[in-house]
Amino acid sequence: MTGTSAEPVLDADVAVFARARGEVLGRIAAACARANRDPSAVTLVAVSKTARADRVRAAVAAGLTVLGENRVQEAADKAPDVPGAVWHLVGPLQSNKARRAVELFEVIESVNSVDLAVRLDRLAGEVRPGRPLPVLLQVNVDADPSKAGMAPSAVDETVTAVLALPNLRLDGLMTIGRLAATPDDARATFVELRDLGVSLRARHPGMGPALSMGMTDDFEVAVEEGATIVRVGRAIFGERPRVADAAAEPR
Repeated sequence: MTGTSAEPVLDADVAVFARARGEVLGRIAAACARANRDPSAVTLVAVSKTARADRVRAAVAAGLTVLGENRVQEAADKAPDVPGAVWHLVGPLQSNKARRAVELFEVIESVNSVDLAVRLDRLAGEVRPGRPLPVLLQVNVDADPSKAGMAPSAVDETVTAVLALPNLRLDGLMTIGRLAATPDDARATFVELRDLGVSLRARHPGMGPALSMGMTDDFEVAVEEGATIVRVGRAIFGERPRVADAAAEPR
């Protein structure tokens, strides 16, 4: 699945990824214009799930330096061969992989319980003392049983608990848009997460404003509704094999 450090980065591959990056950033900028937003306020996370390390290195060379992975082990296999990248975990995190996740990822976007947050806090204190680990709380806005994340009704209590943990930095919220016939059909999910974030920050000013929402099929709608992070896989790396991971599969 991964490449090795001996495999060269080809100029042709870099050019392909540069074009893909430009196209996605252009679509983000157009969505920002429609919503009267500054495009610099939106971070593009290139989700490299299943991509070989040599292709990921080419993407980094093309300027796609913020990468997302669904699985801790896949990131562990690739990261040594992909210098210059910042890694986000965008898939569900099992407690037995928590230490490795803290070692590998600069941001964990998929915290979905107080228990997991407490474990990450303890590990972050050991692995990266003095550097709080940025996290997002994953919210299952649509109560979709195929998706990970906490119910919106549970988020307020979780925010209170996470803000009390000294080794975590709560940057905001994350969700996965509903599978829908058109991108606009996912808009309600993004509106609900945005409104939830506004109400939570009014009560908990220590929570950051990040909203990670929107993937290949719907990121423009997510940007129109306030996304500050979009997680784009297929529009950058192309089609990938389908896997039984509907809770977190980047589209």
